[in-house]
Amino acid sequence: MPETVRSGSVKFPASDYGNPDPEWLKIDWREHLHRVRLPGAEVNYAEIGEGEPILFVHGLGGCWRNWLENLPHFGRTHRAIALDLPGFGDSPMPSWQIDMPAYGRLIHDFCEKLGIDRVAALVGNSMGGFVSTEAIVERPSRFGKLILVSAAGISFAEAEGRRLEAAVSLFEAGVAFLGGPRSLWVNRPKGREFAFGRVFHYPNRVRPELLREQMEPGVGAPGFADAIRAIGGYDTRHRLTEIEIPTLVVWGLNDQVVPVEAAIGYHRLIPDSRLELFERTGHVPQMERPARFNPLLDEFLAD
Repeated sequence: MPETVRSGSVKFPASDYGNPDPEWLKIDWREHLHRVRLPGAEVNYAEIGEGEPILFVHGLGGCWRNWLENLPHFGRTHRAIALDLPGFGDSPMPSWQIDMPAYGRLIHDFCEKLGIDRVAALVGNSMGGFVSTEAIVERPSRFGKLILVSAAGISFAEAEGRRLEAAVSLFEAGVAFLGGPRSLWVNRPKGREFAFGRVFHYPNRVRPELLREQMEPGVGAPGFADAIRAIGGYDTRHRLTEIEIPTLVVWGLNDQVVPVEAAIGYHRLIPDSRLELFERTGHVPQMERPARFNPLLDEFLAD
């Protein structure tokens, strides 16, 4: 019998990493892509399913495709939406200056444009976690629950020296995307290790199609430089205690981009929070271990 691990009431195989038969590959995503105009910005987003909305927010150098392993799963029970923040993915640069409060306000503008009064859960990875906390602090009544996945923010704010260290980690995580043919990175094991080794703990255990979908944005995104400056100069720790909604903090123990100490910081500062650590996992648990991540969120949403 294969070894299993329990997280809350959820059991999952301890060896699960990646997804050999992903549902997202069977979906024509062109049917689920949309664009909306917001104050000073145009936003591209993917939407699938019906019901209470779940909103997914990507990280620095990311895009809506960071949630490919999750959108089909949650689209079976919810209206699952993942957007490209302005300056990333297929959303052009905004007319306003990129910073974390502005991105937080954009989340509210986006919800209002889509006619969403209440979001069942706001899910943010890396910089998207930082953005999500901003949105919730500004208007907590809009959101039912918060899920922070390897969220940026705390590691930048602890000390000036750590800000530089954290910024370098984020830059190095995406530096391989600066140039070169995509096939060079994705089709060869050493290329996958070089390009994705700081983000995925085991990049060669992930379907190359998923890695290929992550290549497009990278640090070549026009908003990358502005966003990394905005993160490095902004401290939100004193406001995290204002978050009163149930919060799930999910982190990879082997995260090389945002160290696991930041997970403990979020858990300590957000009063109603639960901490889940994924062993042998890097910076993107939602892509690395979807067979564990998705049921964990199901359980959290059902509580």
